[in-house]
Amino acid sequence: MKTADFDFELPLELIAQHPAQRREQSRMLVVRRREGVLEHRRFLDLPQYLNQGDLLVVNNTRVIPARIFGRKPVTGGKVEILLLEEVRPGTWDILLHAARRPKVGSLITLGDGQAVAVLLSDGEKGRATIRIECSRPWLEVLEEIGEPPLPPYIKRSEVRDQRSDRERYQTVYAKYAGAVAAPTAGLHFTDEIFQTLEKQGVGKAEVTLHVGLGTFRPVDAENVEDHRMEPERYAVPAETARRIEDTKKSGGRVVAVGSTSVRTLETAAAEHGRVVACSGRSSLFIHPPFQFNVVDAMLTNFHLPKSTLIMMICALAGRELILRAYQEAVKEKYRFYSYGDCMLIL
Repeated sequence: MKTADFDFELPLELIAQHPAQRREQSRMLVVRRREGVLEHRRFLDLPQYLNQGDLLVVNNTRVIPARIFGRKPVTGGKVEILLLEEVRPGTWDILLHAARRPKVGSLITLGDGQAVAVLLSDGEKGRATIRIECSRPWLEVLEEIGEPPLPPYIKRSEVRDQRSDRERYQTVYAKYAGAVAAPTAGLHFTDEIFQTLEKQGVGKAEVTLHVGLGTFRPVDAENVEDHRMEPERYAVPAETARRIEDTKKSGGRVVAVGSTSVRTLETAAAEHGRVVACSGRSSLFIHPPFQFNVVDAMLTNFHLPKSTLIMMICALAGRELILRAYQEAVKEKYRFYSYGDCMLIL
């Protein structure tokens, strides 16, 4: 298939620049894939579409304040760093942006001098590796000098908003630090919604996939099959594996919250024949045609044109139906992308 087959027109004013006033106030476009029917609802209506015995699977990764700014000690030139992954203690794979890229071996002063980065290697497409040197625990320093790693299509710089983003660009169930982008389908949930679902017999299980470059890297290849996903760390706990098996046996549905939950579950099944307790690195690229072995339904946000994310949901619900749903969302002025509205695919 061609990457261009997953393109669509989106007015820029529909790209959400701020979250909804309250998490649960988002709109929800319901896609009944077998009937080809679309329904306009609110996220608060989610319990109406889930049944006793269904199981929600969420990604409990926690977003770190991965965007940091530094300066070259001699020239004072500004350097922007996006942390991607700690490849070994104190050493990070990063994206680096500067008017003039520093040379390997150069020092970069971070924050107001709370830490120093040593440039160990410089690669292609902005990739680089640094070693962090500081006298205090790095993640503690990062909480002080780092900023939420909002996507580039959110264009604002108000300090007030950045403080709010530390809470709103994070799910209420985030646990394990390591993501450099939020699993955005989970941003709509509140503790009250989970309580409502629990009362009606809908379960909740957790996986971890630390969202990295693999999730948001653009597809540059002309042919979909030529794209390669960057690997991302994942883990499936034994309790989650057991609950998925029980759900399947009892006839319930496994409802994945977000693309990262989908990829984690389908990776585990592909590597082990079924979902078992496991961990590793997922480079699974889900696009049409793909046979889903675990996921029965999915909650997801609206994604960028020609992205691996829209290719995934087209694999689940069919390209023509999804593009029709996106046209309908544009017509009805749904809010798109990370802070936008959501879609429930049944």
